[in-house]
Amino acid sequence: MKHMGTHTDWIDAIAQLRKRGSDHVLITVLGARGSTPRDDGTKMVVAADASYGTIGGGHLELRAMQIAADMLRQDEPRQHIEYFPLGPALGQCCGGSASVLFESFKGNRLDIAVFGAGHVGSTLVPILQQLPCQIRWVDSREKFLSSASDSNVITVFSDDPAAEVEHSPANCVYIIMTHNHQQDFDILQAVLRRGDARYVGLIGSATKWRRFQMRMQHRGLEPDYYQHVRCPIGLEEVPGKRPIEVAISIAAEVVALQHRDRPPRGTQRGVSLAELKPAIRELQTGETGP
Repeated sequence: MKHMGTHTDWIDAIAQLRKRGSDHVLITVLGARGSTPRDDGTKMVVAADASYGTIGGGHLELRAMQIAADMLRQDEPRQHIEYFPLGPALGQCCGGSASVLFESFKGNRLDIAVFGAGHVGSTLVPILQQLPCQIRWVDSREKFLSSASDSNVITVFSDDPAAEVEHSPANCVYIIMTHNHQQDFDILQAVLRRGDARYVGLIGSATKWRRFQMRMQHRGLEPDYYQHVRCPIGLEEVPGKRPIEVAISIAAEVVALQHRDRPPRGTQRGVSLAELKPAIRELQTGETGP
């Protein structure tokens, strides 16, 4: 792991990591008693391949980075509080104690490929780009692609949009809405051949989708090959046909997809009371231990 310097501000580090879509852990010294390497409020950031800033070095920082590395390997973001008596537990000569908060954050895991920059596409992308995501926006008509106003949107002009599918990452969200039915079909085939899409949405009527299904059946493809394609795309509860209505309907479906795997309300989230009690007691009374 690279150490990117003790002078990198934690806010700047997080901004860089969020822009890259990298998972990271923010480490904060919540409270300090006695002699400690750094005072309360000191922060550092740990990512998979680099760390930024310092909470004082030594065994405290080494142990904190090990805990952060364990958190980065977990699928869900979480918070954790650890109490460190520096002398007996870590062998540091300063002999004080510190309570440290660990907060893990997942990077931008939602990759979206939008094919088509017509009325709906040009309305949809500005909505989607406000989400924590990375968008690749493809069209065969260069004049229809507006310049991206945000760093999380990449515009791609291509004479063969279907060929751009191979450049998408795994687990990508595909939204297919070009001006040409044959282009839509070719893009859809390229997506289905990959077999690793998180979501596939195709704009069009039920009639268009039946025709696409018939074409795939004539090619010998079984229904389970394309059964997860959403066509018509978007929420059924929003039947409007204006570009803004269709765009909002599609965006809502993408947002629902983002939240689908989150733990249900009522389950434990964040720092538990059992974790908080030792830190509170140590800060209030100076007593150590759980």
